[in-house]
Amino acid sequence: MARVRPLRSPRRVLALVAGAAAALTLAACGGGGAGEADADTATAGDTAAAPAQEAATAGVRLARVRGGLGDALFITGAPGQPGRLFVVQQSGQIRILQNGKLVGRPFLDVSRLITSGGEQGLLGLAFHPDYARNGRFYVDYTNRSGDTRVVEYRRASATRANPSSARVLLGVDQPFANHNGGALAFGPDRMLYVGLGDGGSGDDPQNNAQNTNSLLGKLLRIDVDSRSGGRPYDIPAGNPFADGGGRPEIYAYGLRNPWRFSFDRARGDLWIGDVGQGSIEEIDYLARDTGAGTNFGWRAFEGRSVHIGGAQALEGPSRETPPVAQYTHAQGCSVTGGYVYRGSRVPALRGRYVYSDFCSGTVWSMRAGPNPGDVRRETGLGARLSSVTSFGESLNGDLYVIAGGSLYRFNRG
Repeated sequence: MARVRPLRSPRRVLALVAGAAAALTLAACGGGGAGEADADTATAGDTAAAPAQEAATAGVRLARVRGGLGDALFITGAPGQPGRLFVVQQSGQIRILQNGKLVGRPFLDVSRLITSGGEQGLLGLAFHPDYARNGRFYVDYTNRSGDTRVVEYRRASATRANPSSARVLLGVDQPFANHNGGALAFGPDRMLYVGLGDGGSGDDPQNNAQNTNSLLGKLLRIDVDSRSGGRPYDIPAGNPFADGGGRPEIYAYGLRNPWRFSFDRARGDLWIGDVGQGSIEEIDYLARDTGAGTNFGWRAFEGRSVHIGGAQALEGPSRETPPVAQYTHAQGCSVTGGYVYRGSRVPALRGRYVYSDFCSGTVWSMRAGPNPGDVRRETGLGARLSSVTSFGESLNGDLYVIAGGSLYRFNRG
């Protein structure tokens, strides 16, 4: 069981260092395991295993914005900061990219506070919805002991954070070095959502994801604008275990290693890319205001297939909610969740959820809510991607992808 330590004083992670890709793939995918389907055989209803198209997808191209970003694994805009993108580097720095050029000094450097490499490091960043006014933002990293910390900081200026403003909100012990999750995002309800993997190793040996008294293998939701119960945050009233039966921070459970989740900026729906064990990668979906208490099924299920125990192995109050899309390891090794495109630059992607795979670099899109479907492979992009670590959005809805240490923007073809 993970111990949470709200402190009073002020996966899958993808390392882009030489030779790390192969080792990372093995660690994050977890190798074999009980209940696996044949990795070369598509599972029934495999919506994401669409046949490769011979012709290019009309109207979608990738434009390389910047190379040389090293171990970058996330990029995002900040409210009130038009024209700036904030680049998260696994080794501990947040850099500012302005007009395609890196600002000289890092916005924040926590490299001395973290363990970095493999699936550990500085993993997530989210700006408060009122950042333009209050200057608050949040990071997720693995500390020197390898445990998860979610920390609030404040800006000192438009291009510099105040390191001394650190306020640790959440501490979660990690029993193994892999499956740390690490994504952070504010939802349409203005709550902070935190993605945590199952604690690592393979096959979730402690069954954390199904244990509602553990925060591992969960999506958490906390209110950072108030405090209660001696915590440096409050528990939203709609959390399924706010009144007992599990940890009150939990919003949804049954996740293996959520590597990037996001909210549809138009509808508020939640999308999650959850990394599989050894056979199946999955995309999970929750319509806005319908997800509290959802069980995504790991480790009883991998994707839609029985893994260890099936329905009889599910714990907590909920039945399994299957993914809306999945693909086998014949098409890749590790899903990288993305975003529903709501920008104006690429009409062919508007209203579609875009995601990829770390190993194959394949880019897929599918129709967004309320009825997700129609998966297609995006071809003819003008760039061959590999080591796809993350997607990101700018303030105006432009969509970016980070691959092999380079940043690309989706453009009209």
